[in-house]
This record gives sequence, C-alpha cells and structure tokens, in this order.
Amino acid sequence: MSFTSPVDRRHFVQGTAALGAALATSAFARAAGPNRVSKLRYGVIGCGGRGTGAALNALEASPDVEIVALADVVADRLAGSKQALSELDEPLAKRAKVDAAHCFVGFDAYQKLCALDLDVVILATAPGFRPLHLAAAIDAKKHAFMEKPAGVDPAGVRSVLASAKKAREQKLSIAAGTQRRHEQCYREAMERVKAGAIGKITHANCYWNQGSLWVKPREQAWSETEWQVRNWLYFTWLSGDHICEQHVHNLDVCNWAIGSHPLRATGMGGRQVRVQPDYGNIFDHFAVDYEYADGVRVSSYCRQIDGCAGRVEEIVHGTEGVLYTASGRAEIVGKNPWKFTGEQPDPYTQEHVDLIAAIQSGKPIDEATAVAESTLTAVMGRMSAYTGKEISWEQALESKLDLVPKSLAMGPLAIEPVAVPGKTPFV
Repeated sequence: MSFTSPVDRRHFVQGTAALGAALATSAFARAAGPNRVSKLRYGVIGCGGRGTGAALNALEASPDVEIVALADVVADRLAGSKQALSELDEPLAKRAKVDAAHCFVGFDAYQKLCALDLDVVILATAPGFRPLHLAAAIDAKKHAFMEKPAGVDPAGVRSVLASAKKAREQKLSIAAGTQRRHEQCYREAMERVKAGAIGKITHANCYWNQGSLWVKPREQAWSETEWQVRNWLYFTWLSGDHICEQHVHNLDVCNWAIGSHPLRATGMGGRQVRVQPDYGNIFDHFAVDYEYADGVRVSSYCRQIDGCAGRVEEIVHGTEGVLYTASGRAEIVGKNPWKFTGEQPDPYTQEHVDLIAAIQSGKPIDEATAVAESTLTAVMGRMSAYTGKEISWEQALESKLDLVPKSLAMGPLAIEPVAVPGKTPFV
C-alpha cells in the first residue's frame, strides 16, 4: 500500500495502538445512546492513503463499525486498501472484511457502492469529485463523512450546499474532514474566543507554508486522464489548487473564529518554482487579503516550495488579546492569558466518534455547510489570484465556473493552461 501523505501513513500504522484510547473518550460514551445500533455498515469511496486512513479511524472510533464496501477509479489503489485493512490487528481486521462483490472500480464505482445496503459512506476521492459523490450518498439516504475541501469551484460548492439542505430535511448526518473542529485544543480555544477572551476580533493571519509534495511519474500504460487522476494535487479541476485542497484548513479556522465568511478577496500568487509539466497547472504560492464584516481582515499565505521557511498556524488578534493555534497547541496572550494543557484525543478519530454519536443519538449534524463556505473562501481567493481581480462573495457564489469535465473516461484529457493574472478572465 502506498500512502499519499505521511500524516495518513502515521495514523494508519499507529492506529491499532490508539484504539483503546479512542474507545475510552467521553464522546464515544455519549454515542451509546438510546438509538445505538449493533452495527454500522460503512462503504469507502476513494481508497488512497486518506480513504484508507479514514476507514481505520472509523474502525477505531467504535466497535459498531464494519467496513463492507470499497470503490475507486483505479483497481490497484482499491486492492492496496483492501490488503492494508485486512492486515490490521485482528480486533480491527475482522470488521474490515470486504468481499469481491462489494469492490467497485471505475468512474461509476461510487454509484454501485451507494446502491448497497449501507449506513455511512466515506468520501475521500480527489476533491473535484466530492460534490457529485455527496449528492449520490444523500440521494441514497446514507450518512456521510466527506473529506475537505467540499469541491473545487462555485458549481461544486452550490451542489454541496444543496446536498446539506437535503440531508437536514432527511435527518442525515454529514461530518467533514476539517479535523481542527474536532481537536480539543481548538475547541477549547474557540469557546474562549466566543466568550470574549480576546475581545472584539480585529484581524487574523493564517499560514500553510511548506515544501513540495509527492509526484507520481507518468507510466506508459496510463492514459492522460489516469495520469491526472493519480497526480490530482497538481490539476485545478481535481484539487482546486493547494489554497483550496490544503490551506482550506486555516481559512476554516478563521471563519470559525470570526463567525462568518469574508465579503471579498484580493489575492496574488504564481508558479515560480514548480514549472515543469509534472506539476500540472497549479500555482506554488498565494497571498490573499480577505475582508469580513465590520472591517475585520484576514491575511492568508500558503506556499509549497522547497528550501523556504515553513509555517502552519493561525493567529487571531482581538482588542484584548491574541489567540495562537496550530495542530496540537492553542494559547491566548493578553488580558485573559490561557494555554491548552488538557488531553488531546486523535482528531482524525474524533471526527468519526462525533459522527457516530450523532447517528446513534438521533441528533443529526451538518458540517457540510461550514466546510462548503470555507471552500468557497479558498476558491474566491484562488479566483482573485488567477485573474488579478477583486472578487466578492456574491460573485464567487454565483460564478458559472465549473471545472470538472461532464463526462470522464480513461483516455485523452486536455490540460487547461496555467492562469495568468490580468489575462485569465473571471467566469
């Protein structure tokens, strides 16, 4: 099994050891409510490192979970996931036995999986497919765990918002892969911010600056479409660019702290270092100024360039203090100083603990709406940087931009040119 992210691989390898701790959390205890069912049948759409990792996290979250179906566009990725799940320690592996009849490959595999008798569907494909897959899951009356972001363009965001509305009407739960919202240090920090610990928020800074990521060299047997799908990070129609696929985490925290989405964005960025064809058509750096209501500003920075300073955190400034947050830590400096020192359950598992608690308590949750708004926050920043124009929230939400091809097959697929600010039009 080849994992696409060291975070995913770490969580997968160490996951069995984390099982006891996950089951001991108070959140899991809350899941054992009056509507608790003996088994929750899960299907996984997208069997790469994140999909396989999410399947493990669900198994860790509750002994009621069974992984019974898998779907992916390519066969070897599904086979690798199936094997990895079967090689878990026995307490987990016995709940992850997927027979061949419940394994589906191809661009229509998600439809076949959603037609099965399942309770929950994990959506962990490249983000370009997320809106289509979420709509199918909700139409099939399944609860869903959807990875972030919610899509790659305004058309996809509108679709996810519509699916979230339909899920609420049907009392279905949707959890999202914005794991900071399930991380204890962030939760406690936001409770303090909402209670006024830093006063009135005036501005914030957020960062995801790191080196380059993996590239899968082209193989002769792959069609153009398959090569793009396997290297999905580098194509805007699949990833939304790294401001959307990765930096959405930090933007989501800013929206969470401020309590709303931005009104407009003015961004810049470019493709200075990763200029080879292997890197598709995305940028390697962005900087965006977001304006919120009451003059609140957020300065957003993200970069994927080797040899540069790394930084992944959020800083929220208020009239009475400053909040500093990053994965695993949170601190307030100012009039009401505080530093998180409590227990920190694995947030990747906690996402599923919270979803299961919602399902079994009969109190549905909707995390799709918030992640859709955070996704559009990222998309409007990208659109501004790509075009060189100031983009309002209304312009972004109503934009006709729809990047995902209407029909896909393993064959030729043209690559859209790299955006040029000042020349690329707003659509």
